[in-house]
Amino acid sequence: MALDDEHWMRHALILARNAWQQGEVPVGAVIVRDGKILAEGWNQPITLHDPSAHAEMLALRTAGQTVGNYRLPNTTLYVTLEPCLMCVGAMLHARVERVVFGAYDPKTGAAGSAFDLLQHPRHYHKVAAVQGGVLQEECAALLQAFFRERRAAAALAKPAP
Repeated sequence: MALDDEHWMRHALILARNAWQQGEVPVGAVIVRDGKILAEGWNQPITLHDPSAHAEMLALRTAGQTVGNYRLPNTTLYVTLEPCLMCVGAMLHARVERVVFGAYDPKTGAAGSAFDLLQHPRHYHKVAAVQGGVLQEECAALLQAFFRERRAAAALAKPAP
């Protein structure tokens, strides 16, 4: 793991906490080019009433607007949770060069866990490098704490029999 990867993943973790404060699943993403942030985002599908408002999608949209192009060559996208199918598709269309993620998602992860689509041979564009497990314990712990809190709140809200 490169020191830069750890640095940017820590930044993505800060963004994930923004999502938690909004009552969203705590996932954060940051897109970097030449050591500078192009865009960042955190999960907001509930807040924005938008099923596509994943951290990665929001960061990709903002990065495209920042550079004035839907293609984002020479960029690295850092995200605290392995991207889903939708987000991987957008990354491929955007021509993201490298994807670095924290926690693995064995149920729906599309960067090697449940599916391996970032480097699938049928795609015209392939992400040059995929690195999973960067600050994995911290990323997973944040998600686990969020869902533990949600389950506890739901249990308290249940009426007594």
